[in-house]
Amino acid sequence: MILSYIMTIGKKLQWNIEKLHSKYLQLWKQNKNALHEIMMSEIPEMVYNSNAIENSTLTLKDTESILFFDTIKKDHEIREIYEAKNLAKIIQSLCNNKNEKLSVEYILQSHKILLNGINDKIAWQFRCGDQRVRIWSHLGANPDFVSWLIHNLVNEYNNDKKTYFLDKIAYFHAEFETIHPFWDGNGRIGRVLINKQLMDLDFPPIIIPNKNKHKDYYPLFEKYQKKQDYSGFSNFFALLLLESLHKRLALLTSKKIISLNERAKQSWNNINSYLNKAKRQTIPAFRIAWKWMISLDFTG
Repeated sequence: MILSYIMTIGKKLQWNIEKLHSKYLQLWKQNKNALHEIMMSEIPEMVYNSNAIENSTLTLKDTESILFFDTIKKDHEIREIYEAKNLAKIIQSLCNNKNEKLSVEYILQSHKILLNGINDKIAWQFRCGDQRVRIWSHLGANPDFVSWLIHNLVNEYNNDKKTYFLDKIAYFHAEFETIHPFWDGNGRIGRVLINKQLMDLDFPPIIIPNKNKHKDYYPLFEKYQKKQDYSGFSNFFALLLLESLHKRLALLTSKKIISLNERAKQSWNNINSYLNKAKRQTIPAFRIAWKWMISLDFTG
């Protein structure tokens, strides 16, 4: 599929992203270590949300205990502990592999890390033979052609220099998950690749939240699979990217971060109005562990 010149994101949204990205790059030059630490602090949230989307029973607190203290309650499966640790290792490596071009080899290597200690027999290999998969009513691609499809998808992405970057990433994610190239680990690898693609372009990573996944995330796949329409992903990723940029700009420039609820009380504004604006990213709010936050300097 040739995407060149296709653009699904409005000009105002693009302009907001470009404006914030410019500010982010200016701050990045003098705050590389701070930005690295911000991302490191987000790893438990990234891991928790991505695994929870796949129905892991680990809570955010459980995930933090595993990653920071190597402790866990006894009522969780060993597999879930490996899933948390392995995914964290892949995410952490994104900072160190920033100059590594997206490739099939990178995807396979990430898959090998993800399934290490879980199912080494199917790690580092695409589905083949009789390895058919079904996601609800959707059937993944024919195993005989999975390798070809992924090679083609990666080549398309790397060679397309004209399509707006979020549209490229959105299409890649929609198609990758539609192909469902692995026997296990497709969703988590797919979300890792979104952040690799963003970070390769000097953007910060995003966190796709588990909360409201049945309303905000899953329906986008059905729309793509039925209509080949990936615009929902483009706009979904755009809002999450704005949030990620707002978070970093606030943490690097503000004297204090407060909850949006506290800000509403201070300004005598309706908290629901603020929350709606935060979700639309028309105010510079961002989430930390599901709680909407904003700079004390915000006066809107």
